[in-house]
Amino acid sequence: MPKTPKSSPPKTARAKANRARRRRLLRALRQTVREEKAERAERHAGIRQAPRAGTPRTRRASRR
Repeated sequence: MPKTPKSSPPKTARAKANRARRRRLLRALRQTVREEKAERAERHAGIRQAPRAGTPRTRRASRR
C-alpha cells in the first residue's frame, strides 16, 4: 500500500531556538577551521620561501 503524506508536527519555539543555536555553532566552527587552514597555509608558504639550511636537495639517493 502506498504511504499517505503526513503533515509535520508544529514547530515549537524551543525547537526553533535549538536549531538556530546549532546553526550558529556549526557556522562558527566552520569559520574557525577556515581561518586556521588559511593561517597554516600562510605559515607553510613563508617557510618554503626561506632558503633551506644544510646540503642542497639536488642529488637524492637511489631508492633501490
